[in-house]
Amino acid sequence: MLKFGSASLIALAIASPAFAQSSDDDIVVTATGIAQSIDEVGQAITVLDANTINTRQNINVADLLLTTPGVRFNRSGSNGAVGLSLRGAEVTQTLVLIDGVKVNDPSGIGDQFDFGNLLIGNLRRVEVLRGSNSLPYGSQAIGGVVNVMTATPPTDGLAADASAEYGYSDTVNAKADVSGGSGIVSGGAGIAYFDTDGISTASSRRGATEKDGYKNITANARLKVAFTQDLSLDLRGYYIHGDLDYDSFFGAPADSTDVSKSDQYVGYAGINAAFLDGRFSNRLAVTYYKQNRDYYSVRGTAADYGYKGENVRFEYQGVFQPIDRAKLIFGYEHEKPEYDFFGFGSTASESADLDSVYGLAVVEPLDGLSITGGARYTDHSQFGGKTTLGANANYTPNGGDTNLRVAYGEGFKAPSLYQLYDSFSGNPDLVPEKSKSYDVGFDQSALEGRATLSVTAFRRVTRDQINYDVTLPPFGGYNNIEKTKTKGVEAAVALRPVDALTVTTSYSYINARDRSPGANYGNRLARRAANVLSVSADYDWSFGLKTGGTVTMVSDSFNDPANTRELDGYALVALRASLPVGEHLELYGRVENLADAHYETVYGYGSYGRSAYAGVRVKL
Repeated sequence: MLKFGSASLIALAIASPAFAQSSDDDIVVTATGIAQSIDEVGQAITVLDANTINTRQNINVADLLLTTPGVRFNRSGSNGAVGLSLRGAEVTQTLVLIDGVKVNDPSGIGDQFDFGNLLIGNLRRVEVLRGSNSLPYGSQAIGGVVNVMTATPPTDGLAADASAEYGYSDTVNAKADVSGGSGIVSGGAGIAYFDTDGISTASSRRGATEKDGYKNITANARLKVAFTQDLSLDLRGYYIHGDLDYDSFFGAPADSTDVSKSDQYVGYAGINAAFLDGRFSNRLAVTYYKQNRDYYSVRGTAADYGYKGENVRFEYQGVFQPIDRAKLIFGYEHEKPEYDFFGFGSTASESADLDSVYGLAVVEPLDGLSITGGARYTDHSQFGGKTTLGANANYTPNGGDTNLRVAYGEGFKAPSLYQLYDSFSGNPDLVPEKSKSYDVGFDQSALEGRATLSVTAFRRVTRDQINYDVTLPPFGGYNNIEKTKTKGVEAAVALRPVDALTVTTSYSYINARDRSPGANYGNRLARRAANVLSVSADYDWSFGLKTGGTVTMVSDSFNDPANTRELDGYALVALRASLPVGEHLELYGRVENLADAHYETVYGYGSYGRSAYAGVRVKL
């Protein structure tokens, strides 16, 4: 078992999350839905830029995010089944955006987004906002927001890149991207392909031997037409196809021939218009999300059962800047999530309507002080109206070298259509989840930016949290537990003692507890390791070689709400290297789980041992 001593906790709390280093990090879009200087934001945000993504060489977004503070994930199998938790919240309480489009599945358990199908592919930037933040996004963002983005095309000229790699278990991972612009038009498109024989979904430590393969095809495209400086059309599309072999999960996982196939479609069409010399900008958009999930007991036969989730959103957002020191952000949204099910001799179809209005103000009353506050009102067709509030402040007395942050956010999440109406486990009497989140922290830069320290303490109280209770007849079901409480600390250090060496350290302590009366009162919430520490170091040699490694340590957790089955902690070591060959070519490779650690993030499910991969990148 992996343990963290109290002395090391205190030391790391004073010095610890990891962040990417790039001038782009000074601008974030996730806090309010518009581009802002990070010195205006009082919330905790981590940015992972294109350089960090390329350097780390991760395949799955979840693996990349584990090196950032406050992130925990559980993987129910070799690939293609990953839930991600922020600050100890439920995996269903993470809002996910792809190129600005909400992609949580309306037919999934709790509208959960499966990070197993979200591969790095052609993604170029990830922003992670931690803490309840329903103001700009509405229902879902109790734990926080993960915003993943493809590259912004150049407005002039042409850019292209491609990569391909091969490795353990006949894994093939390839991608290509091309983008460019000329005159009023810019755009780009990309495609990524991943195929592996995988490992057994059921743990080999428990007798499973059959490998479960996984295939993923992802495509993206975007087009922007700037008719004038103040008027433009913005079109974006994203598609993910996943094909996963998995093992039976009724009871203990065991070898079987089960297969799942999924198709996700994401679309965005928006008009941007600015008036009053740019002081009044407007965005009118429609977004579309659809996911089909089909399940087969034997590949090549008809689907035994399946789900379809669909959501159409209409969005208006206005930003008015009457004076240089104040912005008003306001908007209206309408969405209609839909849920369809077939299988076992029955069908079901349900839908809901949500209408929201919101308003935020960002003001700078004094030099260096930025204050954001606002409210959102959401009317849900099943649950009526709900108002959520939020406010945060950031004060820098020295032009950004020091940032003092404080934030308060409220979260609101309606039960998913699955949780309400599933014929086997649904409960139509569920009520919405509600949360209050508090942050206080600081960021300190020293040695002309060569050293950066960030520390955040947080606390969240969630009421009416939805829980799956295996004891409910006949097959288990969903109910509202009264209360959960989470508190903790996140910290990060980034060091660049010399130009060639970068070291980042990320640590978070999360104490997530059930505070509902009953047998589980005071228990730790399931599958939330209290401590995660990650250290990454990368060195650029004078002749072009780049070498690096990451060590991630995860402490013990419990698999069940009753805290009767413990999941041992573990440590993972990854090594990586890359070498340019000429101006346009780069060779790279990595070894993951160097020590061949055996671990489980969900009881009974397998995880990769030591594995190696090598590839080539081409950039024009």
